[in-house]
Amino acid sequence: MLRRLLPTLVALGCGLLALGWGLVSLQRIFSRERDEAHAQLRSRRDALAHAGAEALRQELARKLDADIPAIHAAMGDPLEPGEGFYFNFRGAQFLPRLTIPRPGGATSARDTHARLGARLKDGAAAGDWEPRLSRLRAVEAALAAGDAAGVAPGVEELLRYHAAHALPPEEELPFLLLVVERLQRGDGTPPLVRALLREGLPEDFGGFARASGLQRDLLRERSRFTQADFHFLHARVVQVSAALGEPTADLLARASEAGAGMLVIPEDLVEPTLLGQFWYVAPRGEAVYGIAVDLEAMLQPITRDMQARGLFDATGRLRLNAAGAFQPLRTLTLAVDMPAWARQEADIDARHGLKTLLVAVCGALAVAIVALAVVSQQRKYRFLELKSDFVATVSHELRTPLASIRLLGETLERKLAQAPEVRDYPARIVQAADGLHFLVENILSFNRIDKGRWTLRTSRVRLEELVPLLRDELETATSVPVHLTADLEGAELEADPGLLRLLFSNLGRNACAYNRSNPVEIDISAQVIPGYGCTVLFRDNGIGIPESEWEHAFQDFYRVTSAGPEVHGSGLGLALCRRIMKLHRGDIQVAASGPDGTTFALIFNEPPR
Repeated sequence: MLRRLLPTLVALGCGLLALGWGLVSLQRIFSRERDEAHAQLRSRRDALAHAGAEALRQELARKLDADIPAIHAAMGDPLEPGEGFYFNFRGAQFLPRLTIPRPGGATSARDTHARLGARLKDGAAAGDWEPRLSRLRAVEAALAAGDAAGVAPGVEELLRYHAAHALPPEEELPFLLLVVERLQRGDGTPPLVRALLREGLPEDFGGFARASGLQRDLLRERSRFTQADFHFLHARVVQVSAALGEPTADLLARASEAGAGMLVIPEDLVEPTLLGQFWYVAPRGEAVYGIAVDLEAMLQPITRDMQARGLFDATGRLRLNAAGAFQPLRTLTLAVDMPAWARQEADIDARHGLKTLLVAVCGALAVAIVALAVVSQQRKYRFLELKSDFVATVSHELRTPLASIRLLGETLERKLAQAPEVRDYPARIVQAADGLHFLVENILSFNRIDKGRWTLRTSRVRLEELVPLLRDELETATSVPVHLTADLEGAELEADPGLLRLLFSNLGRNACAYNRSNPVEIDISAQVIPGYGCTVLFRDNGIGIPESEWEHAFQDFYRVTSAGPEVHGSGLGLALCRRIMKLHRGDIQVAASGPDGTTFALIFNEPPR
C-alpha cells in the first residue's frame, strides 16, 4: 500500500511546502506592516514630546529671567518674599532663607528684655548696661517733662553710643525693642525711635552694624534665637509696630514663610538643571539662581496650546518622564499620553493578531486537507483490498458448497439405488445448501443494514422461543454434537424476531466453527436489571479470541487469527451482529475470552417486560 501512496505523498508534501513558504512570507509582510504602523505613531509622539520639552525649557528660562529682580530684592531686604527663590554665591546659599531656630528651650533674649526693664523700673545699677540705661532714663525723663528740645539730642546720643558699642544679636535686639517700647508716644514718637522698627538708622551713625530696623534684623538673625525667643521678639515687635502704625503684613508673612532649608546642588554645575521636579537652577557667573517650579502646572498651558493648534485632541496631555535627583535641562524628556493613539496601537495589534490567526487557520486547513487526502487514499486502497479479499473469499465459499452439491448430486444420481453407503448424501446436500443459504443471507442482511435500507418490524419476542430454532439450525449446520443450554428467565424484548434469530445464528455458527471440542457447548443466559434493560450472555467452549483483537473482531471483513487449520468464513458475522445490536439501541462486546471459550455480552438498553 505504501508504494501506491508514495506518489500522492510526494505531491502533497511539495504542495504543503510551497503553501508553508507562502504563508510564512505573508506573515512577514503582516509583521512588517504592524512595525511600520507602530513606528509612525512613535515618530509622531516623539516629535510632539520634543516640541513640548523645548517649549518647557524656554518657559523655565523666561520665568527665571522674570524672577531675577525679585531674587535680588529678597537678597537685599529680609521683608521681601524669598519663598520659592534660590540664590547661591561662591558656594554659600542665601536663598531659600534658613528658618530653622536654634535648638534648645533657652529664653536668653526674653530674659535680657525682662531684666533690663526691671532695672529701668527700680533704678538699680545694671553693670555693663548702665551707660545705655542711664541715657534711656534721661530721654524718658525729657519726654515726661515735655522737654521737646532735649528729647531729640538725648535719643541721638543714646543711639550713637549704642552704635559705637555693638552687642551680639541676642542682646542688641531685646535692648532696641525695649528702647522703642519705652520711648514710643504714638504720633509724638521721636523719628529716630520710629526708624528703629523698619527704616533703620541713618548711615552717619557709623559703626552701627545693624541699621536696617528691628523687623528686618529679627528676620535676618532668626537662626540665632530659639523658637521661644523668636516668638517673644516677633510678638512684641508686631505689637509696637501696630501701636505706631508701621506696616506688619510683610513681617507676618516672612515669619510664617516655610524655608526649604539647604538645597544640595552639584559642585560642577555648568548648565541649567532640574533638582528633582521642584527646583530649576541656572549658573550666572559666580552665582547660581533658581526658582521653585511646578512642572505639571507649567505643562498645562503648553498642552492647551498644542490642542488649540490641532496637534492634540481634548484627551491628550504631556507628562514628565521619571528623572533622577539632578537632570540637566537639555536631557529633559516628556511623554505624550493620547488615548486615541493607544486605541490605534491596540487596533494595529488586533489587526495583526487577526491576520496571524487567518494565516494559522490556513496552515491548519492545509495540514488537515493533506491528512484527509492521505487518509482518503489509504481508505480507498484499503477498501479495494478488502473488496478484492471479500470477492475472493465469497467466491471460494460459494464454490465449495456448490461443488459439493453438484458432486453429491451426480453421485446420488448414479449410485443411490445400488449402494447403501450413500444414503446420507441427501442430508449432506441439504447441509451444504443450508450453509450456502446462510452465507447469502448474511451478505444480503449486512448490505441492507449497512445501506440503511432495513426496516425494523418489532414485536414482543420471548428469548426462550429462539433457543429451539437455534438448536435445530446448529444440528444441521455441523457434524459435531452441540450441547445447548439456556436460562433466559422468561425475558422478553421489543425487537425484530428475524434479526434476533440471525444474531443468535451467527454467534452459534461461530461457536461451532472456531471450536476443537467435542461436543460443542453453548450456554445462553439473561440478566434482567429492572428499570435498565437486559444483558444476554452467550458462552461457548471455543478456541477464544486474543484480547488484542476483541474490538477488531467486530470490524467489517475482519478474520480473527486462529491456530490450527484455517476456518472458512466471510468476516461479516460479528460485524453483522454489532449492526443488529445498534439497530436495537444496544451493543455487543466480548465480556471474556480464553482457551476455554468466549463469552459475548448482548446489552439491550430497552427494559424488558
